[in-house]
Amino acid sequence: MLEEFKKFAMRGNVIDLAVGVIIGAAFGAIVTSLVGDIIMPVIGAVTGGLDFSNYYLPLSSKVQAGLSYADAKKQGAVLGWGQFLTVALNFIIIAFVLFLAIRGINKLKKEEPAAPPPGPSPEVKVLTEIRDLLRKT
Repeated sequence: MLEEFKKFAMRGNVIDLAVGVIIGAAFGAIVTSLVGDIIMPVIGAVTGGLDFSNYYLPLSSKVQAGLSYADAKKQGAVLGWGQFLTVALNFIIIAFVLFLAIRGINKLKKEEPAAPPPGPSPEVKVLTEIRDLLRKT
């Protein structure tokens, strides 16, 4: 059983998957920073200084008005729609960048020429020769 697990773990697909997960986590951190530190502040400036990450809807009467999202969460239940908007934007950016990457990789792949159609079977060749001989007579 240990030998079977070793074969499984050392297959190329498992290692490729592990590398993909590690790179994906690093890429996710980059996109999170891009959205949180660059895109959302620009959107906030365009919309008059709005900070979407602090938009929430209090679901509890214990939550005082005007608190930051993090402080409001400590006081009670809140619906953090601004934070959700930021995470959704992260997802859209990651999906778009992955789309572009996969599209680029697909363009770089060389298309293999189509295999020539298989020739006629030996029986068909013999029948064709017989037919051709019969036509000549």
